[in-house]
Amino acid sequence: MSPIIVELIVLALGMALLLVESFAERLNRNTIATIGIVGLAAVFLLLQFGDFSASGIAGYIQDKPALFFKKFSLVTTIVILVMSIDYSDTVRKFVPGITPQAGIGEFYSLPILTCAGMMWMASAADFILIFVSLELVTISFYTLVAFTRRNAASLEAGAKYLILAALSTGFFVYGVTWIYGVTQNTNLAAISKVLPSIPAGNQTGLLFGVMLVLVGLGFKIAAAPFQFWVPDVYQGAPTPVTAFLSVGSKAAGFIVLLRVVEAFQTLPALEDKISLAIVLLAAATLVYGNLAALPQTNFKRLLAYSSIGHAGYLLMAVASFGVFDAGLAVVVYLAAYLLMTLLSFLILIIVAKNSEGDDIIHFNGLSKRSPFLAFSLLVAMASLTGVPLTAGFLGKFLVFKVALESRQFLLIVLAIITVGCGFYYYLKVVRAMYWQTSTGAPTNISVGILSTVTIAALVILIFLFGVFPQFGAGLLS
Repeated sequence: MSPIIVELIVLALGMALLLVESFAERLNRNTIATIGIVGLAAVFLLLQFGDFSASGIAGYIQDKPALFFKKFSLVTTIVILVMSIDYSDTVRKFVPGITPQAGIGEFYSLPILTCAGMMWMASAADFILIFVSLELVTISFYTLVAFTRRNAASLEAGAKYLILAALSTGFFVYGVTWIYGVTQNTNLAAISKVLPSIPAGNQTGLLFGVMLVLVGLGFKIAAAPFQFWVPDVYQGAPTPVTAFLSVGSKAAGFIVLLRVVEAFQTLPALEDKISLAIVLLAAATLVYGNLAALPQTNFKRLLAYSSIGHAGYLLMAVASFGVFDAGLAVVVYLAAYLLMTLLSFLILIIVAKNSEGDDIIHFNGLSKRSPFLAFSLLVAMASLTGVPLTAGFLGKFLVFKVALESRQFLLIVLAIITVGCGFYYYLKVVRAMYWQTSTGAPTNISVGILSTVTIAALVILIFLFGVFPQFGAGLLS
């Protein structure tokens, strides 16, 4: 079976659900999300147990990293659809329409189309295919970020994301033109082969092109100093879209970054300069993300700055790419990040729906209003912090291991300091849940069956991945 069939199935599923939204006017729109969840789960099983042969498409590869990131995209989108069901009342409030369900079907369908783009990116090994799949993902996010168009914050976030994403795309494309001008290739494998024969006089232009590509990718992964869009966009966007940006967009950017770094390792002079640039990006990202998270009182903004900090840890592993387990460290950290971040956002949606706010103060007394949600968020915060026996600890352990082996001592010192910062700002949420009293009359929070099952599954996976890492490796490899 050709591996490209998987992306085509996801693309066809998204387009079919858009048609259902257009013509099945009386259909409950939550059914569209349910169909999407079942369809994506079936594609995940197909990837897990299917036998795929070579695709025969130039610039398209199906290796273990590609398979992992495709499964990563599918799991992320499934959880995003679960979140979207809980968030549908807010969408109805801010999306004008003739019928009460207007716009809900598109809100459920667009993440599936975004997923198709992320899956293309996982197998893209040519700058042209990378650009096309990157734009499919980005254009979908343009729409999703500004989807609740009666909400001024969402419109502002959409405008900022549109302008800055277009700017980063310009950097990326301009960098590709410089690389093509020197190597006469856009295929990463072909570029890797011709690099040793590049004259010394042309290496400056090649380095300039690579740096421009890194600027474009730095925007996608929220690396400092290209992170300035993150806090406002994360806070203003619909919460499921924020979660999707935080997890899916970041993962897609890192798979491309890994492939680009790997392709340029055949020219040592260039490799050293690229490594230095990534080390500087990692240092700036670690410091900025974690220090900026310290004073935050809004949970979405806290998670926004936190996501910048986690990009710094991932860049530590990328900076150590010559070490044997560096790629594994990136994969494991992203898998852990998926579980704990999506769990945090799912609980945030449920709490905000009942409290009408997403400030940390709205989590006061959550342990009395919903012990299940409080414990689940405690697990998520512990994993994000890096407490042992959780998935987050395993991810950080592997990142520190490869950084130590590659002698990245500056990054290790900065990472140790910023991990301490993480204990402070993550445990602020735990203190609010267990030690602060609710500001209003305490009311029990009801959780739907689908959300309960998803939250329980994420909590279990966080512990399974932390205690038995081979379980997660077998599921996602």
